[in-house]
Amino acid sequence: MRPDGPMPACRRSTAMRRRGARFSTSCAAGDHSGGMSSEGWVCPERPAVAVVGAGPAGLMAAEVLAAGGAAVTVYERMPSPARKLLMAGRGGLNLTHGEPTSAFRARYGAAEVGLMPALDGFDPAALRFWCRDLGIDTFVGTSGRVFPVAFKASPLLRLWLRRLDASGVRLFTRHRWIGFHGWPSKAMALRFETPEGSVIVRADAAVLACGGASWPRLGSDGAWVAPLREAGVGVERLRPANCGFTIPWSAAFRERFAGEPLKNVRLGFGDATSRGDAIVTTAGLEGGAVYPLAAALRDAIEREGEAILHLALRPDLPRDALAAKLARRRPKQSLATALRKTLNLAPVAVALLREACGVDAMPSEPDALAALVNAVPLRLVAPASMERAISSAGGVGFAEVDGRFMLRARPGTFVAGEMLDWEAPTGGYLLQACFATGAAAAHGTLAWLREKGRC
Repeated sequence: MRPDGPMPACRRSTAMRRRGARFSTSCAAGDHSGGMSSEGWVCPERPAVAVVGAGPAGLMAAEVLAAGGAAVTVYERMPSPARKLLMAGRGGLNLTHGEPTSAFRARYGAAEVGLMPALDGFDPAALRFWCRDLGIDTFVGTSGRVFPVAFKASPLLRLWLRRLDASGVRLFTRHRWIGFHGWPSKAMALRFETPEGSVIVRADAAVLACGGASWPRLGSDGAWVAPLREAGVGVERLRPANCGFTIPWSAAFRERFAGEPLKNVRLGFGDATSRGDAIVTTAGLEGGAVYPLAAALRDAIEREGEAILHLALRPDLPRDALAAKLARRRPKQSLATALRKTLNLAPVAVALLREACGVDAMPSEPDALAALVNAVPLRLVAPASMERAISSAGGVGFAEVDGRFMLRARPGTFVAGEMLDWEAPTGGYLLQACFATGAAAAHGTLAWLREKGRC
């Protein structure tokens, strides 16, 4: 599809060359189309599709669209693609999870039904096959989590960008999507802000994959909410997910123990429990043991103003065994010393007991103290900010899209990734749904283009 004006000259960024990609990058201001290749005009039979966002969902959508015969251009607001994916890969890229299908789907809670078409079309086995076809071997860890053998995101991204380049996909960086141009009944047109000025992109269809609102410094800042609402799309408020929480520590505890780990603890809220490690922060508590309970804790705080989280410091020992150990305390031995020596509690754990019930209120009777050790009440008053959250909840409701992930209010516009209203715990579920919805939105786009006679 030809642009209204001449196509501006493009340049390649050094960062992209280092990653092995050969995409064009940010362009001068103007009105241009996503339907051109670097060699010249594309065949008019090839529909032009604009993909907004170069994270996992957007890049997967671009790959499927290109394989389906579309002329694809990806627009990314950051200077380089997939920054959040690269950050996630620093600690070992957890791609998906190897648990049974029924248990896997249940991790998405109320969004399971809406995500089911995408997860059925691109399940964990399909994701692992895709990695292998790309040249990245994966393995299932003892926890069931799936990782690339290299434990890094950069090799996968480098190979992926090369594949996209070979398929003719183009990438424009430093392009922030700011809304639609024209009414829904008119041809697809998207407005972008660039360092050189505003740009209008015309295409046959568009896939929006702008991410959620967590880690905004990496690109996902939720700025897309306003233009979608202006276009008549219902968007649920974005909230932090997989996050830590604020606890009103005493000044003495905060100053001494901020940054200290709590190893192999069990956390409980209502009927839900979680095992793992947590970290005491200046503001409160965060870590892998906290995140699985984050959604329930966040919702409870919104309803009631606070939530009481119970912490088990020695979860492998039942109450009677703990009481028996504590009963052996020597007459002149201090309570803190007894807790450290008989139960092998770290200083931060002993301090937590005092913090929870007060210095003078901590029980000394063995049975009562044993009960406290494995049910330390912690008062949570707020979730961590979006800047510190791993992911976000809220977004475009599933009622706003059809079975192909197309916006009902904007035919020809499809939505994928964290822009949709779903959340899931860490453990591979986040990336899996991003990959899956990106593929599903792309397949939906191709089907819609065929229906319209544009493919």
